[in-house]
Amino acid sequence: MLRLGYTKPGSWASFWAILTLVGLVTRAAQKTDVGGESTGTSINHSQTLLQRLQELLRQGNASDVVLRVQAAGTDEVRVFHAHRLLLGLHSELFRELLSNQSEVVLQEPRDGAAVFDKFIRYLYCGELIVLLAQAIPLHRLATKYGVSSLQRGVADYMRAHLAGGAGPAVGWYHYAVSTGDEALRQSCLQFLAWNLSAVAGSAEWGAVSPELLAQLLPRSDLVLQDELELFHALEAWLGRARPPPAVAERALRSIRYPMIPPAQLFQLQARSAALARHGPAVADLLLQAYQFHAASPLHYAKFFDVNGSSFLPRNYLAPAWGAPWVINNPARDDRSTSFQTQLGPSGHDSGRRVTWNVLFSPRWLPVSLRPVYADAAGTALPLARPEDGRPRLVVTPASSGGDAAGVVFQKTVLVGTRQHGRLLVRHAYSFHQSSEEAGDFLAHADLQRRNSEYLVENALHLHLIVKPVYHPLIRTPK
Repeated sequence: MLRLGYTKPGSWASFWAILTLVGLVTRAAQKTDVGGESTGTSINHSQTLLQRLQELLRQGNASDVVLRVQAAGTDEVRVFHAHRLLLGLHSELFRELLSNQSEVVLQEPRDGAAVFDKFIRYLYCGELIVLLAQAIPLHRLATKYGVSSLQRGVADYMRAHLAGGAGPAVGWYHYAVSTGDEALRQSCLQFLAWNLSAVAGSAEWGAVSPELLAQLLPRSDLVLQDELELFHALEAWLGRARPPPAVAERALRSIRYPMIPPAQLFQLQARSAALARHGPAVADLLLQAYQFHAASPLHYAKFFDVNGSSFLPRNYLAPAWGAPWVINNPARDDRSTSFQTQLGPSGHDSGRRVTWNVLFSPRWLPVSLRPVYADAAGTALPLARPEDGRPRLVVTPASSGGDAAGVVFQKTVLVGTRQHGRLLVRHAYSFHQSSEEAGDFLAHADLQRRNSEYLVENALHLHLIVKPVYHPLIRTPK
């Protein structure tokens, strides 16, 4: 802990002794050619140096500046005795502030003042322990004082915890927008899209801004039970946020009504408060959905355009669109399964099913790595090792009948991870038939390691989704 309050500065001799130690340790850590040896011996006392710097900060020896950090809106002031040289090494702003004065008052938000001791410690020791609630205030301090290494470190921490499902994605998204951190903003958007079903049922959903909602609703990679769940989540958001009518109507027009069965559409029109208030704004979309369900897609396409996003399914978890698959000990051997999906989202095809066969290989070898027998003795060149293989997933229809005319099936595989008792989506891969098309399917997964981030209790949790897509094969005449 940093000492608060006034500390009598120690002798300058002790301070310069520490700086001399910095130079000695730096030179000692370098490799030197001693006694004619071809390679030198590294002597590294850097940990000792870090301990000395921690003591220098904690005891306030030879301090020459005083930082008074006041939490905004309070009388609380924290006092830090520090060293102008070390602060200026990391921060141009500190160098300017302390160039002609030895005491400064810094106004910080309450959360920033609460972690200012960690921030100062990083300037002395180059390390700190971050908690989720401290990420934004630490990143804000690093940005304000121009400590770029800490900025990058906290941003990497936030992106890593988003991938694991631990970070408050909505709050971090709004912070990323305010600071212009595009990489963090995109990471938050991707997490929210893949886990929208979980987020919509949490307290975070109420904090979603109209701008963030407008970013999410048009996306086709949203993971939900079905489109009806998205409508109910949007209706709940509209009831809490009370946005202007234009914002509400734009949001309601982003719902893909043709993906909702006719019986559920009837119920929405009869019971939805949002449609009762804004029904005329989406009347044309509801009519389009009813027409789509009333005819076969091929017949509908003769008169209407089916190439828009309204007819493109999102990543739906409902049984009509796919099935979960839990593979225990996935590194052991090949596995197979089968499941059924509906032929298409149209009500005309609601009773027709397609059976899919799935094969998972944990160590599949591409053709380029397979043994090639070059002579009569059967010598195999090159010699392929089992560890050269990589995971592969193949999804094929059980039969090739003509029922799927005019439809191409896109496959999406979701890889789950467990966080705080919830199963969240960590990765998503899309392809037509084989995961080879995705290129990076489980490319970095160590399926041999029981505590792998890709495994939950030594099992690989997948969800297989089949999305019927019309527009690659159907072209509406002008």
